[in-house]
Parts: sequence; C-alpha cells; structure tokens
Amino acid sequence: MTWAVVPAAGRGARFGGDVPKQYLEVAGEPLVVHSLRALFAHPGVKGAVVVLAPDDARWRGWSDGSGRPVITCTGGDTRARSVLAGLAALPDEVRADGFVLVHDAARPNLRKADLAALLERGREDPVGAILATPVRDTLKRAGDDGGIDGTEPRERLWRALTPQLFRRLQLGRALEAAAADAIEVTDEAMAMERQGLRPLLVEGAADNIKVTTPADLAYFEFLLARRTMEEGE
Repeated sequence: MTWAVVPAAGRGARFGGDVPKQYLEVAGEPLVVHSLRALFAHPGVKGAVVVLAPDDARWRGWSDGSGRPVITCTGGDTRARSVLAGLAALPDEVRADGFVLVHDAARPNLRKADLAALLERGREDPVGAILATPVRDTLKRAGDDGGIDGTEPRERLWRALTPQLFRRLQLGRALEAAAADAIEVTDEAMAMERQGLRPLLVEGAADNIKVTTPADLAYFEFLLARRTMEEGE
C-alpha cells in the first residue's frame, strides 16, 4: 500500500482570479478533490497528505467513503518545501524506504490505468518512476529578439506529468539538497536527477493535464463530461 502527498499550497498566479486554481470547481467539486478521487480510484493507495497554505480557509476535507485517511499539513513557500512538509507528515507506517506518490492538486484527469502502470513499474525500479508523455510537437529554440535560433530534436524528449513515485527518505534528501543549494526544482524528478539518479519514464495519457489556464479548465470540464457520459452508457 502506498501513500500520496498532494501539494496544494500554491496561489495559482498564472491562472488569475481570487480563487487558487486547486479550489476552482468543476461539476460541484474543487480540482483538488477530483485529483484525490483519481488517486483513490486505485486500491493500492492507502491514504493521502494534502499540503495546504498557512492561511488556507477553503479546504473542507474529503473522504472517498472507504475509510482511507486524508490528512493535512502546512506547506512552505516553494513546491519543494511543501513536499518536504508532506513527507514529514506521513504516518510512521510509511517506512524510510517505502514508496510515496507525489501528485499535483490541479492535475485532475489522472487515469486509473496510468496510475496502476506507474505503481507496478516504479516499484520495480531502484530509484522510482514518473508518468510522462513523449513530446510530439516540433520544438523551436528562441533567440533574444524573438526569432528562431534553431529546432530541437524531439526524439528523446518527454513531458513530465504526475504522479511521481519515489522512496520517502531518498526523495526527502534530494529535495533538502536542492533547497540547500538554492535550486528551485519544478518537479520531484529534477531533485532526484541532481543526485545522479535516473528515474524511470512511464508513458501516460497526454490528457493528464495540469490546469494552469482557463482553457485548461474548460478542457477538463469537457473530459469529465465525456467520461461521465461513457460510464453511464
């Protein structure tokens, strides 16, 4: 059984508006609840730690009805510090060498099959694994003047997604090392890479989107409506 850490202390500045993006509602539920529901759809997820901002007054709690715990803690001023707080808040039953999932609070369209593949393959890897999707667009490198400086080969490029799966102690040490070096890591795998480790890439669906713009929110609304319709048929 595996616990998850869900950092939800961000302000969502890129989205705009007064409501942090993890609390934007779709079908009557905030994105963070949709993200938790996607995690708890897998029976191997034992519980979750939701990491909140110190002044968060919007969290109302959530349960999937199975009795699996969802606990909270206060995060820091960066993603890394929030994940570290989440790791520290995990119950003692999660051993130092036990695997932990880290999943974005505003990434609500995680597929159960992708999570299953990540857990299965990641546990077999000595480092861990992340969900990712191959880059399919042509990538251009921009110059200072806004012109194209070149085309980047895409054959070995992947777009990192979440969840990401790592051992509790090893991930904590990697994040602490990045913080000590004043490096702001943008995902947990980056911290592991800085330690000379090579997490496994597990291909996931490209529609496992992180909601960062109003267009992303509309896309998730469409995806959820389509899935609800298909499940009702």
